[in-house]
Amino acid sequence: MELKLDFKKAGGLIPVIAQDYATGEVLMLAYINEEAWTKTLETGKMTYFSRSRNKLWLKGESSGHVQIVKEIRIDCDSDTVLVKVEQLGGAACHEGYKSCFFRKVENGKLNIADKLVFDPKEVYK
Repeated sequence: MELKLDFKKAGGLIPVIAQDYATGEVLMLAYINEEAWTKTLETGKMTYFSRSRNKLWLKGESSGHVQIVKEIRIDCDSDTVLVKVEQLGGAACHEGYKSCFFRKVENGKLNIADKLVFDPKEVYK
């Protein structure tokens, strides 16, 4: 079966769900373009496309919290990717949490549900 993603459907970007390989915890959702996809396959490290910076983004290039690819799954329409990764440094979120989904809705309010892994002010000086 040919490995080809459908980058045309959403204007050149495909959503990627990053999941902790060992625990199954969802770490983050980001996007890739064809160049980021190729880099990821070549290096074995997650490379995304940053929509806010409009450029390729090697996860961990600033923080050192790199994501090593362990397994890649493609959905039935070839337009969404699930990547199981080893998260180096213990945190995927730029706010210092293991997962970007560190907030939880409880009783109509948003509460922090996880522990801070690192201080972002120290890491992103």
